[in-house]
Amino acid sequence: MNVEQSARLAFSNHFGRDADFVVKAPGRVNLIGEHTDYNDGFVLPCAIEYATYIAVSPRTDDVVNVLALDCDNQTDNFLVNKPLNSHSTQTWSNYVRGVVDELQKRNHKLSGCDICITGNVPQGAGLSSSAALEVGIAYAFNHLCELFIERKDIAKIAQAAENNFVGCNCGIMDQLISACGQQGQALGIDCRSLDLIEVSIDPKMTILMVNSNVKRGLLDSEYNLRREQCYAGAEALSKPSLREVSIGEYESKKHTLDPSVAKRVEHIVYENVRTLEAMQAFTNNDIAKLSTLMAQSHASMRDLFEITTSQIDTLVNIIAKVINEHGGVRMTGGGFGGCVVAFVPNFLVDNVISAIETQYEQQTGLKETIYTSVPSAGVSLIRA
Repeated sequence: MNVEQSARLAFSNHFGRDADFVVKAPGRVNLIGEHTDYNDGFVLPCAIEYATYIAVSPRTDDVVNVLALDCDNQTDNFLVNKPLNSHSTQTWSNYVRGVVDELQKRNHKLSGCDICITGNVPQGAGLSSSAALEVGIAYAFNHLCELFIERKDIAKIAQAAENNFVGCNCGIMDQLISACGQQGQALGIDCRSLDLIEVSIDPKMTILMVNSNVKRGLLDSEYNLRREQCYAGAEALSKPSLREVSIGEYESKKHTLDPSVAKRVEHIVYENVRTLEAMQAFTNNDIAKLSTLMAQSHASMRDLFEITTSQIDTLVNIIAKVINEHGGVRMTGGGFGGCVVAFVPNFLVDNVISAIETQYEQQTGLKETIYTSVPSAGVSLIRA
């Protein structure tokens, strides 16, 4: 039984009727461009085959009933056209409530429904299960209530839900790629204009994601600190954002910055350039160039932005020794644990997996989890 079928079966068992439709909202992996999104910079994510599935049927009243299969079958319910002044004590349901809250703020006319949520996006791995949930819920109400919201606006609503209701000050990347992803392509995103640049991925290559299974205890506080340091750097350089700082400007003025702030700024300024170069390298299928750019990105996250861990560095080293210049590997996500992403030729995938399985646990004491994917489409509707 696949995930969609599981969602439909659980829906019918719980609500006593069949779901009218299912929304599939993918997770994402970022190939390059880390922490550049909230600095108005460039990122290069792709949607992955792992997704959140949301089974839905309309009701004739204003009640929303929600069942979360992957959270021990917890439930939530609320009135869809009354202000959502209170938060749930269940973390997952605040992502649902937050989306509804943002739709209410935009004066959309909403109707009640029954919802069942499940999925196979790994939670806590940095592959953005939260954004997939937000985008999926927004897309479900968009279809259910015939709101005719564009995909970019779906992403903005989902991001606003996380910023304003959940309370995580995330950028737009995760929601935008879940909403707008294209099969077989990564999407270069200009996080200032939200312009999308389609970047083809060679089908002879596999995207391999490896969860280090490091517990990410520092993520929230350190993420917010990095963000504050980036803003402080932009202010010190008299720029509205670090997007506006060229390499030449940084190099001529870095001596004026606080040393910690200077390191954060250096990562962002050079990472933006690397991301633009990577878009071109993907387009040209220049794997050797990509290998270099991804290695530089990882070193910068390790030494300048200081968000990797010893276990993450170990994973990157294991993979790099197998693929050499035939692919690229780097940490991906917010940092302090989570995943590495590798761009691996199909003929080397088994070798890479074997190397990880024989070396990572031996060297770190942690057991990895390995996922493979091709670039996938954004949020979509599956009818009965």
